[in-house]
Amino acid sequence: MSTITRTVRNLWKVGIRDYFHQMNYIGDTKAGTLIGQDRFGNKYFEDVDELPRTCRRRAIMRRATATPTNERAGNVANIPGPVRTRWVDYKNHDFDAAQIEPGWHAWMSYAVDKAPSQDPTLAYKRRAWEDTDYKTIPNYTQTRGAYKPYNTVKPKHTAWEPVAAPRQ
Repeated sequence: MSTITRTVRNLWKVGIRDYFHQMNYIGDTKAGTLIGQDRFGNKYFEDVDELPRTCRRRAIMRRATATPTNERAGNVANIPGPVRTRWVDYKNHDFDAAQIEPGWHAWMSYAVDKAPSQDPTLAYKRRAWEDTDYKTIPNYTQTRGAYKPYNTVKPKHTAWEPVAAPRQ
């Protein structure tokens, strides 16, 4: 949960419509820049102003001096506490984490500095074996559609069934 001053500041930055949208779907107010959009229509945002001042300076310097050898090195190594500077606004509001592409997931979890919209090696490329329809397969865990394995091998033991003598 955020502080009152942060909430009011973000309300002022994003406006009433986006404020209620964010409170409805992510339960917090966030203001940042749109970094990119994936093929599913999900929008990815970042706000470096949320970082503590020393970490913010380091992040800006790291972006300015990024080279191919150090761009993937530990992005948030010296940042204390949880970092909440990157987030996704899902297109479908019945969202699932499987709706995030691998490149965007790496960026969201701070494994890489550059987003797939800025780095062509992380951008999505359709493989030959993939369908042309790019729908995701939803995660059916804890639902009726979940995978349940079955066994066709004869059991090696039989369960004991007690036989009770009839009462006299």
